[in-house]
Amino acid sequence: MSWKETYQKWNQFAGLETELKEELTALANDDKAAEEAFYKELEFGTGGMRGEIGVGTNRMNVYTVRKASQGFADFIKAEGDEAVAQGIVIAHDSRHYSPEFALEAAKTLASNGIKAYLFDGLRPTPELSFAVRELRAAGGIVITASHNPPEYNGYKVYGNDGGQLPPKEADDLVSYVDQVADELSIELEAEEVLRANGLIVRVGEQLDDAYQEQLKTIRVLPTIQDELADPLKIVFTPLHGTGLVPVTVGLKSYGFEHVTVVEEQAKPDGAFPTVSSPNPEEHAAFKLAIEYGDRVDADVLLATDPDADRVGVATRDADGEWVVLTGNQTGALLLDYILSQKAAQGTLPKNGFVAKTIVTSELGALIARHYDLHVENTLTGFKFIGEKIKQYNESGEYEYLFGYEESYGYLIGDFCRDKDAVQACLLAAEMTAYHKKEGRTLYEALQAIYEQFGYFEESLRSLTLKGKDGVAQIGRIMDTFREHPPKQVAGEKVILFEDYDASISHDLVKHQPSPINLPKSNVLKFTLEDGSWFCLRPSGTEPKIKFYFSVTSPDAAETTRKRQMIEDEVMQEVEQIQ
Repeated sequence: MSWKETYQKWNQFAGLETELKEELTALANDDKAAEEAFYKELEFGTGGMRGEIGVGTNRMNVYTVRKASQGFADFIKAEGDEAVAQGIVIAHDSRHYSPEFALEAAKTLASNGIKAYLFDGLRPTPELSFAVRELRAAGGIVITASHNPPEYNGYKVYGNDGGQLPPKEADDLVSYVDQVADELSIELEAEEVLRANGLIVRVGEQLDDAYQEQLKTIRVLPTIQDELADPLKIVFTPLHGTGLVPVTVGLKSYGFEHVTVVEEQAKPDGAFPTVSSPNPEEHAAFKLAIEYGDRVDADVLLATDPDADRVGVATRDADGEWVVLTGNQTGALLLDYILSQKAAQGTLPKNGFVAKTIVTSELGALIARHYDLHVENTLTGFKFIGEKIKQYNESGEYEYLFGYEESYGYLIGDFCRDKDAVQACLLAAEMTAYHKKEGRTLYEALQAIYEQFGYFEESLRSLTLKGKDGVAQIGRIMDTFREHPPKQVAGEKVILFEDYDASISHDLVKHQPSPINLPKSNVLKFTLEDGSWFCLRPSGTEPKIKFYFSVTSPDAAETTRKRQMIEDEVMQEVEQIQ
């Protein structure tokens, strides 16, 4: 069916809501916009789906949510009566239409006889992961588009372990969603009937309390805040998202009383009116937090994204100016704090393991190996770290200690199986208190890590390429680097070329290929003879391609110079391809 035929089908659908009908009418005189909305189905991938809100098969709306939920219902029913009885937990963030989409998902599942545990208001993604485990549910759904711009929303699916579905199960789910032929013809029971029949169940406060109790278990130095002569001062912003209540309640339970919330960003608001992007990876998101930090003479600034699974941390540098740490830097600091303190206490397990992704700095791996711990490298996406936690918990081979990815995602306690900014905020505060007691800032603690393990510098460049043309451009960039890999970059030979989609690692010195024992993924990684590397990865959830760069050397200035040279040369090549 052509996009015009699909458009007409929606146009002739009598049940279309007034708002969507008006949007559809507005598209009648704009073929390009209409084609973008209808030229394909909004892709339901291995992590769920994400897209712009609006009318059409390629947009997030109640009908595409129903289709995804019907596919998930069919997937659960195929697992058997026990899974149906266990039910699905559903949460949502502060984005536009998130409550409505969460309710549509609940009604669709419940109309299929599957119990839906629906949170009574917005909650962070990690609490959804926790709730799946706590309720022993068959899975979970969270309506969120994480840190995307306001026009986006999304739909993420979780398995019964509280982690996002691993590749095989995710592929099975995708096939069920793809088999749902017509999103407009899915019939649902009335909400009141489903609630009366016990198929939609409201959940909230009890799970909040249970989650907060678990947060107390990750403390490394529980009394550190009492040992400070000068209390730790924290500025926190939830960036209009879900983090306000769980983070502030958690900090109070940890004994941190001097917490200042950025008032302008405290209220949940899907328009994210005070920031250009609600993404703590972008330094501009800290503008108000920095103003507050100067006003109250704070020791640390914390910012969570809308669904509170990522956190950014800012500290003062040697000149007293605020610097926003990268995800790699925060991860290294947290890891060093956890391992060094556990080692000092004699509680560091000999079979401990640390997990990180292939685009995350090697600094964390060096720190872990310094303590003779096992390091797992996984594909990008926290579901792969969650999968490793499950594997080793079941086998008993290794004990989980910490997992992280460069994009500001961290997990300390495995009572959740996705990245958890609430956990990270609490431990970052405790870590800052420890270093303050020792007479140093987080910045100074980071410099000490560099002096011990070498200087590391990473950067990330992204190209946003929307629509049909953007998809083609991204494909062309990947194809060019895959078919014509560079032999030299910034004067350094490329010695290793890893194609994760082909599952082959090419040793360009010995001219020997070897297998990559990870699930297939459209990722290319190039390692230079000095140990630097860069990586290309199309985003699985956004219309963009990402370029990761990592450089290390014994000297800070040289590390920066080398990183800039490599980045410039690679991006010039990308520009020529475009």
